[in-house]
Amino acid sequence: MPTLPWTTVNAPAPDAEAVVMASRLEVRSFADVPRFFLRSLAAWKQVRSAPGAYGASLVAQPLKRTFWTLSAWEDRQALYAYAKAEPHRSVMNGLRSTMSRSVFTFWQVPAAELPLDWADARHRLAEQERRDAERADGPATAV
Repeated sequence: MPTLPWTTVNAPAPDAEAVVMASRLEVRSFADVPRFFLRSLAAWKQVRSAPGAYGASLVAQPLKRTFWTLSAWEDRQALYAYAKAEPHRSVMNGLRSTMSRSVFTFWQVPAAELPLDWADARHRLAEQERRDAERADGPATAV
């Protein structure tokens, strides 16, 4: 499983809060895996110099067609500015047709807790996916 380990981009103040984003991105087919992985490297390079980024990590599971991201930011504005900036914006727009399922979750932590733990991030993503599925199915009805 190729992993780009946690990389600290900017050291936050010890008393700062960090906005965290975790994602699980799944591509439709094995043929899409190399393209997704290569393009994601451009976004990885961008995050390493993004204003307001505290750190990030990427896990690729090519045999499962799945990619995981975990990043910490000064605030949501910094995260959204990164997402809207090039090359991230074009990379994600260009890959949209190859995507199967995606899950995103956000939370805050004291900056002193960085770097982040993948086990916690995966748990939060699983919970978010469950909530998303419940919302999509609508309220349960009694039979």
